[in-house]
Amino acid sequence: MKEKHVFITRRIPEVALPILREAGATVTVGQSDEEKGLSPQEILDGVRAADVLLSLLTEPITREVLSANPRLLGVANYAVGFNNVDVTAATELGIPVSNTPGVLTDTTADLTWALILGIARRIVPAHEYMVAGRYKLWGPNLFLGGDVSPGGTGKRKVLGIVGYGRIGAAVARRAVGFDMDILAYDPHNPGAIATDAADPARHVRAAGLEELLRESDFVSLHPLLTPETRHMIGERELGMMKLSAYLINVSRGPVVDEVALVQALRDNVIAGAALDVFEDEPLMKPGLAECTNALLVPHIASGSQDTRDRMATMAATNAVAHLNGTRAPNVVNPDVYESAAYSARRSAASA
Repeated sequence: MKEKHVFITRRIPEVALPILREAGATVTVGQSDEEKGLSPQEILDGVRAADVLLSLLTEPITREVLSANPRLLGVANYAVGFNNVDVTAATELGIPVSNTPGVLTDTTADLTWALILGIARRIVPAHEYMVAGRYKLWGPNLFLGGDVSPGGTGKRKVLGIVGYGRIGAAVARRAVGFDMDILAYDPHNPGAIATDAADPARHVRAAGLEELLRESDFVSLHPLLTPETRHMIGERELGMMKLSAYLINVSRGPVVDEVALVQALRDNVIAGAALDVFEDEPLMKPGLAECTNALLVPHIASGSQDTRDRMATMAATNAVAHLNGTRAPNVVNPDVYESAAYSARRSAASA
């Protein structure tokens, strides 16, 4: 019986490995250094020897990669998103692609709120001030930030949520505890907004993007990355926001024109920004790191141990399905299973 082989591009939580090995697969992990990814050639070399590729969102799985091995049976992406994979090419070639959806909603919503509170209340500079030994005397002007709750004015703050899918709605649910009003914009998901708007306890209302930008004290971005949402927040949109407003992005970096954001932060067009994702990740646009009104973290929205373990388990389970020729639980191109290209690929793999 032909040995099955899974190539994992980078290190993922160890809970995935027993699942793959119990299915009779040998496993190769391409990454040797936790801080270094793989070159395109290393990915190609790994794919050529694999039955299934288990990839991360940071690796471009292009048509060239997918075409490198006629016996490749599937791609199991360790991520909710899959825009790093050429799904169109995969479908044409008869290769199922899977992802790990649904598991990171709450964890990502929690991180969104950590960023909202962190940037508004200036937590990081206050921490740095403390550990540097600079705290000598309390004063009423020490690290003045913005309220998230009604606070000193007693006026409810407005949270604008762009993209009202599972994560956007979860962020809105948490806002109830801060007595906030919600403006929600998502032309592709009006039903979810309408459902929450029908509950007066949630304080949710649908709004157009321009109204949301003009009225919100916090703008939290949660859209999918599509050609329409790329740079949806640029110089014009930032100029619509309140001088006292904060921008939060935990979706995809290219949703924000980062060059325009750097200029807006320098010019105090908005009060601040908190980012988990970046346009040319892991790079930042010049000047962003020097913006004292920015809070920047390295794509850790799903970064809890439980959530990352669950993602690894889901990715491994999908990979086993790809190996066995069964429908993957989280396949993103299900039509591939009915294609002649898929049948031919399975036949070639078993020959």
